[in-house]
Amino acid sequence: MHIEPGVVTGAKIVLSYATAFAALGLSAKSSIDAIREHGLMTLLGRSIITSALVLFFFQVLPHQPVGVSEVHLILGSTLFLIFGPAAASIGLFMGLLIQGVFFAPFDLPQYGMNVTTLLLPLFAMAAVSRRVISERTAYVDIGYAQALKLSLTYQGGIVLWVAFWAFYGQGFAVSNLSAVASFGVAYLSVVLIEPLIDLAILAGAKGIKQVKRSPLVEQRLFNS
Repeated sequence: MHIEPGVVTGAKIVLSYATAFAALGLSAKSSIDAIREHGLMTLLGRSIITSALVLFFFQVLPHQPVGVSEVHLILGSTLFLIFGPAAASIGLFMGLLIQGVFFAPFDLPQYGMNVTTLLLPLFAMAAVSRRVISERTAYVDIGYAQALKLSLTYQGGIVLWVAFWAFYGQGFAVSNLSAVASFGVAYLSVVLIEPLIDLAILAGAKGIKQVKRSPLVEQRLFNS
């Protein structure tokens, strides 16, 4: 989902600052709500874990340049289900920032676009989760169909944002259309894998008693 350097340049990149500000505003609101409900230290602890995980996802897990971007296994729905939207959003933008500062400084000019691409689909997924997962269902009890809908919302949102940035920056030339299409096809394949990972992790968490008592995981994980 990293936007390649040179895709959006010059004055056009200013738009990414505005969209990133909106995305970070949603993260701030979600964080305030989480602090009110669980306390600052709980959110801080969860955010440290999610930031480390996101950095691991970006730096260690396999990733492949395809078309206008790169295909990553980000596991956004996993972070959301285990740690909640606030900690997941903080982990995504902090993990991305740490990677840019220490490992990929050439990605920093695209930081606003990449933050937008990661965070806005996350909050769209959070809204969808309220529709597809009953209030009487704990997250550890969801099925593949529900996990698939969450993953499709998140990964599909990433593809749409990458396509937007590519067309916004480079127009609708045949070569750009082909590059966007190849990325979209490759990235949506992640949709088939991510729900299985979600369910495996949820099943593992369900069997660990210590996790059920930990404040470092989302309360909804085990409670309806």
